[in-house]
Order: sequence, then structure tokens, then C-alpha cells
Amino acid sequence: MPTCPPVAPFCAALALMLGLSPAVHAQREIRIGSAAPVSGPAAHQGKDTENGARLAIEDLNARGALIDGEKVRWVLLAEDDASDPKQGTAVAQKLVDAGVVAVVGHLNSGTTVPASKIYHSAGIGQISPAATTPLYTRQGFASAFRVVANDDLVGRSLARYAIATLKAKNIAVIDDRTAFGQGLADQFVKGVKAGGGGAHIISRQFTTDKATDFSAILTQIRARQPDLIFYGGMDAVAGPMLKQMQALGMHAKFVSGDGVCSEKLPLLAGDALTDDLVTCAVAGGVSGAQEAVYTAFTERYLQRFKLPVQTYAPYAYDAVMAFAAAMQAARSSDPVRYLPALRALKYQGVTGVIAFDAYGDLNNAALTLYTYRKGKKVRLQVIR
Repeated sequence: MPTCPPVAPFCAALALMLGLSPAVHAQREIRIGSAAPVSGPAAHQGKDTENGARLAIEDLNARGALIDGEKVRWVLLAEDDASDPKQGTAVAQKLVDAGVVAVVGHLNSGTTVPASKIYHSAGIGQISPAATTPLYTRQGFASAFRVVANDDLVGRSLARYAIATLKAKNIAVIDDRTAFGQGLADQFVKGVKAGGGGAHIISRQFTTDKATDFSAILTQIRARQPDLIFYGGMDAVAGPMLKQMQALGMHAKFVSGDGVCSEKLPLLAGDALTDDLVTCAVAGGVSGAQEAVYTAFTERYLQRFKLPVQTYAPYAYDAVMAFAAAMQAARSSDPVRYLPALRALKYQGVTGVIAFDAYGDLNNAALTLYTYRKGKKVRLQVIR
């Protein structure tokens, strides 16, 4: 359909010729931004969040979701931050300049925090479906929210599980020096030190999120005879690391957070991913009656995108829907009006009840522990 100002006489005449009403022609857009890495090692995770947000936008349009009684067109503007903080801030500014009224993103803590300053300055709401660093919601920004648990909860919970269930005594820790990886590892170490049970951190090593050779640090760790290795980082590094552990004859249990807990890990690790070797936690989870809702979403996602859910798509979906619910409650897509409604929101989503505390963190956040058996991710338990 041709686009031009609805007040222009030519457009009005053209609309009549085409049998269109000026109101339809001038239908207002609600632009929602999606910011995630769709290139680089974490591209599969980033595309997962983008797809989740896109499915929500499609559902809103299919339902004819209204704002203050007005029919609107919901639009997703998706940008690639490549897991890079510099590109993340550039993407954030691009979305602001494009007129988005809300942003779902970013994926990585290292991009989420610097980007959040730009959204805050512009007065635009931001919900991360994946970033877990506590710093994100501790900056005093009324615009910053997340729909997953933060690293304080994830790290402490994994430490308790490592000590109480896996009976770990000698623990080595590796992180990738990103805001996410290092932050999660730091919280895990704190949890081990506070947990007692005779467990000790015997080695603390560092790599990068782009490294492929871990022989030096793994050889150092092997000499200390660990029974468990904790890794703070993403699956793109964890997969090759597991292969090199196998090559060095290391049989220590491997524990990590949600960056590793993907459907792609079996492909990245190959036959090094033996049954019950890896325990990982996703910063979210459902149980009871909510499981049927979540399963229905994953089936619909697979049908729509011909891909399985990796990790974060349901949370990105709920982030979009939370924005829409807040806008409908406020009867406005203006962030000045909908942000207070978002802070007071109680919305039943795919991943559970979406409600936020005073910081913008998810109330009563859940974690789901998984392992891998026969190349498949298997749920162990949901904890809160």
C-alpha cells in the first residue's frame, strides 16, 4: 500500500479509489526493538531470543491487540549486537533513533549493561530475557527489567548442588572474563566458600569467549586432581573444552550456567558429552500446570521456525507480552505512562507469573537444573 501523510489530498483520493478508509491507512505502529547476537559464536542463542520476540509480535497482531481502544500494528525491529559491548551500544542508539518504545534485549550481560544506559537516557523500557548480572538492575534505572533469575541466585544454587548432590570436594573454576562468565563464576565461588561441606576451590583459571585451545589451563587443573570443574561462559567454548578434557583423560564433573545449557551443546561437544557429565542451570523454569503451557509454546515455536527452542525464546516472548500488557493497562505506548504499569504488572506468561520487585528483577524467580543423556538435554529439577 502506498505510504504518505494521511492529510495529503492525493493520498486521501488514492485511499478512496482503493476502497480503503483513511483510518486504516493511518494505522499507528508500536515499534518494539530486539537486540541480540545473530552473528558470532552465540548466534544460535541470539536468534532464539529474536524468534521468541517475533512470535509474540505475530500473536499480538493476529489477536488485534488494542491500545486505549485503538487498533495498532505491532512491529519488531531486530538488530545484531554480535555479543560485543561496542556494537551493543551502537545498536541501542540505532533502535532509539528508529522510534522503538520498548526493547527486548540484550542476551549477554556485557552488552546489556552498557546498552541499558542508552535506553535509560532515552526513557525507553528494556526487558532482558537472558542477562543475569546483578549490576544490570542495580544501576537505579526505572527502565531496566529482566524475566530470568540473576547470578546471585544461579551461582549460589549451583554451588549448593555441587556440594550437596554431586559431593564435590576439589573444585576448579574457569571463566571467560566476560561480565556474564566472570560474574557467575564469582557468585559460584562465594557459594562454595559459604557452603562448607569440605569443598575447596583448588584452582581459578581464565580464558576468553573466543578461545579454542584450553590445553594449558586444563593441564594445570588436571595436576590438582579436581572432581568438579565449574565454567562461567557460553556453550561455544564449553563444547571444545569438554572435548579437550576428554583428550586429557579428565573425568571431573562439569557444572555451568544457562549459557552452556543449550540444545546445541551435544553438537559442540560430540562424544565428549557423556551421560550425566554436565550439570547446568537455566535461569528460569516451570513446574506443575505451567509445564503444559510451556510445552505448547515449544511445539508452536518448532512449527513456526523449524528449529527447537534453545534456551531464551520463551522469555523473550514473555518480555514482549509483558510490555504489551503494561501498555494496555496504561492505555498508552508512551514509556512515561506504561513504565509504572510495567513495574506493577502481574502477568501470566509462558514461563510463569511475570511480576517485578523494586529493582526490576523477577519476583520468585525459578532455576531449572539439567543434565545430558544420550545427547539430549534432560531436566533434573526446578528450584526457587
